[in-house]
Amino acid sequence: MNHTQIVGYLGPAGTFTEEALGVAGLGHGWQNTPLPTIEEVMRATQDDEVDLGFVPIENSIEGTVLPTLDALIFRYGLFIQAEVVLPIHQQLLAKPGTKISNVRKVYSYPHALSQVTRFLAEALPGVELEAVSSTAEGARIIAAIPSGDVACIAPRRAAVLYGLDVLRPDIEDFPDNLTRFLLLGKLRIPRPTGNDKTTIACFQLADRPGSLLSILAQFASRGINLTKLESRPTKVELGKYCFVIDFEGHVMDPNVQQALSDLNRILGEVKFLGSYPQWRASQPPIPLPADGFITRLVGLVDPEPGV
Repeated sequence: MNHTQIVGYLGPAGTFTEEALGVAGLGHGWQNTPLPTIEEVMRATQDDEVDLGFVPIENSIEGTVLPTLDALIFRYGLFIQAEVVLPIHQQLLAKPGTKISNVRKVYSYPHALSQVTRFLAEALPGVELEAVSSTAEGARIIAAIPSGDVACIAPRRAAVLYGLDVLRPDIEDFPDNLTRFLLLGKLRIPRPTGNDKTTIACFQLADRPGSLLSILAQFASRGINLTKLESRPTKVELGKYCFVIDFEGHVMDPNVQQALSDLNRILGEVKFLGSYPQWRASQPPIPLPADGFITRLVGLVDPEPGV
């Protein structure tokens, strides 16, 4: 790698996304750059302002991060390069000297607020909740507010960065709280590792009885294990949905190629979103050598946005 390459991530500094990017460990020659929103990370990646983008996609308590998923399906031609899974521990932060009994307003990212519903109901009943673009943005905001009646839900690192105290530690409603993050790039697909996952979006020609069953049969008949299935509205017409599927295997595997070929034949469109290594907590930093990618798969993948 001859020059520094840039990874844009959901900022500002101090987010769980930044922490997960550190766990990913891209290594020497990569510069991490915070961007204000998920949409901005993905737009900057699409427009080549950054080389890769890094965003949250799924939380074990709250489910899918819809701004990420919908942008991948409908607005951008990006491929998933890798996934990272991070344990998430939420903290109630405030300016030094603030008492929890004085807190009247709490700032955080909507998914983070949903992860601490029970705590808020028990410890801060009736408190005003303010949704912001990231957990660390909430910390940055309250650090600049003179009054001592505001707090935020954010990572412990944000307390250090913005000079805040931890009023209550580890306040997530469920202790085994995990968030999955995606590394995104353009026009390149990581080579098979033997422990891979593929993500696609399936668009039907028409809604008919058994249409989902016909999609699932392509995987079942080839022994391909699905790891996630969900539907999303196509944004075109009320009642029209596409199916987003994660499954084990790589686009270069013969059984996966056969499944994708048959899906392209029976469906209106199949948008390929990536084949990438499945996350293992014990794995080494994500390898990204220049020759570690397949750059062209004619007839199987379409890098352009979907509908």
